Amino acid sequence: MVENRTTYNADYAELNIYETHAQAEKVSLTFDFPIIASMLTGKKIMHIDGFEAFDFFPGESVVMPTNKEMVIDFPLATKNAPTQCLALGIDATKIDEVVNKFNHQVAIGNENNNWNLEETTSHLINNADVNHLIERLTYTFTNNNTSKDVLLDLMIQELIIRLLQTKAKSLILNDPHQIFNDTRIGTVIKYIKDHLTNKDMSVDLLAEKAYMSPSHFHKQFKNTLGVSPIDYINSEKIKFAKKLIKEHKAYLISEIAYKSGFNNTSYFNRQFKKMELMTPQQFKASITK
Repeated sequence: MVENRTTYNADYAELNIYETHAQAEKVSLTFDFPIIASMLTGKKIMHIDGFEAFDFFPGESVVMPTNKEMVIDFPLATKNAPTQCLALGIDATKIDEVVNKFNHQVAIGNENNNWNLEETTSHLINNADVNHLIERLTYTFTNNNTSKDVLLDLMIQELIIRLLQTKAKSLILNDPHQIFNDTRIGTVIKYIKDHLTNKDMSVDLLAEKAYMSPSHFHKQFKNTLGVSPIDYINSEKIKFAKKLIKEHKAYLISEIAYKSGFNNTSYFNRQFKKMELMTPQQFKASITK
């Protein structure tokens, strides 16, 4: 009843879907190829060398190098509510091929041209695009289609790139040793953090800080982090706005917008709803019930 496995094969990839119907502890898994593991339903507790034990939920991925052991607990699995996870194995040469293309696209001089996916274990929080892509991959793997291998080829390349962007974004944004401060993208991220409520922040200004033309900077920023500079700035301002709403319940929404660096309350409301799927007023109401 532990880790029931169904396998689907493609030209250079293998999809394993695991379903667990009973609580279990210390289940060991090792693969002889790189693995991208993503949760579908339920919860696991992952024990991986080099990490503190961590909860693994839907919407998250773990990238595992070849022959790296993961030891797993299943605290919630039952017959009626099984824990489901997929493990996508990809030929290492395919990963290298896509990684090399990615590094070529994001390189700014020799600053940041060595992103990798497979050398070390990564625990990544997926964005919506990655989650939708994993759903499409699973559907394509499990349904016969005359164009199946061609579609999977394109989707797997996209998944590798999106995970590389997720990893790059995580490393640059959570940089305790400040190792990216001397890179141009790292310098811009630090500038945004330090001047988040500056209402005059623009792509032109950030490009100037990066010593790049606005068009080239926009392209390199989005290629590296998977999000445009403006969307990144707005997402950080919305995070700050949520913090203000939680800490200062007496503030009007217009005050929150202004203090978060927005010139326009209507634009703030639109951006908040776009990112949080609710208005600022609805968010405020949800935390004051």
